[in-house]
Amino acid sequence: MFPIRLEKLQFCPNGRQVLADVDLLLGPEGITAVLGPNGAGKSVLLKTLAGLERPTGGSIDWNGGPTPAGRIAMVFQHPILLRTSVFDNVILGLKPMSLSRRELRQRGLEMLERVGLADRASDSARHLSGGERQRLALARCWAIRPRLLLLDEPTAALDPTATEAVEQLIREIRTDGTKVMMTTHNLGQALRLADDVVFIYGGRIREHTSNSEFFVRPRTEDAKRFIQGELPWRIAFTD
Repeated sequence: MFPIRLEKLQFCPNGRQVLADVDLLLGPEGITAVLGPNGAGKSVLLKTLAGLERPTGGSIDWNGGPTPAGRIAMVFQHPILLRTSVFDNVILGLKPMSLSRRELRQRGLEMLERVGLADRASDSARHLSGGERQRLALARCWAIRPRLLLLDEPTAALDPTATEAVEQLIREIRTDGTKVMMTTHNLGQALRLADDVVFIYGGRIREHTSNSEFFVRPRTEDAKRFIQGELPWRIAFTD
């Protein structure tokens, strides 16, 4: 699947330019944070990689092929859960696999244990809190062992305690060998989690660099204004 190479990628629904000539190279490891203001094209970029939106121009090359050779999973800010038990939700992606009933149950319970929801296995998913719902959505994706996990504002609606729990799971998923690419408006979160940063503005990628380089020495004025406007403290950049 890797490297993933985007070349001149465009998305222009009804003539409105959302992504404009996006060039991007993604490696197989780490957590990539996609940053930018509202309407910059962050979510659409993830959806094109997930196959949920079809680009109107350009190409996505998956290690020399037109389609990915591994599994891709995506979690949204407000995850879509079945109106059934927590356990039934976590095994949803496993059902197409050739697993015995025993293996299916074992894998599902193991994932719920890893995300701290084993004691809620028989409860209705509708009765979970926002943080528990997000952990369940992550467990459902993690269970299929994706090579690429796409997260769209995974903690935007969560309190600090729930956010910390979700961030810890993201770190564990990364350590487990999954490449993570996530959008966030929480720059503190990007500082804590990301290995590299993609900064997108006006549908164009203005910077793609390491976490430390982006926050200490952003190359573009747009990135500098964005960082200074979003962080709750004053920051001085080095030359």
